[in-house]
Amino acid sequence: MNAKKKNMKNMPFKVRPLGDRIVVEAIEEQAANGTESGLVIPDTAKERSMESVVVAVGSGKVGEDDKKVFLEVKKGDRVLVSKFGGTEIKLDGKDYRIFNGDEILAVLE
Repeated sequence: MNAKKKNMKNMPFKVRPLGDRIVVEAIEEQAANGTESGLVIPDTAKERSMESVVVAVGSGKVGEDDKKVFLEVKKGDRVLVSKFGGTEIKLDGKDYRIFNGDEILAVLE
């Protein structure tokens, strides 16, 4: 691993989600860029991955009884998210999406 990559792994994540929001990074599938017949599929035509890893979690939200409701996921969890949900952001050349806590479909164990 080169020094630049090593330093980037130790850097703190630059986004702190508020409330019940969760920042995820898609786990890219290691599929070929073409079909069996030789057709090349551009990146823009590929389906989004539903499997993601949680990179930042908000502090939770306040429930109707004025008590703090903490989120069920934590940093590092592998989760399933909607293909078309969330808000896309780009940070340091990487794509992330921000979801509300109730938009996370499942935690993969």
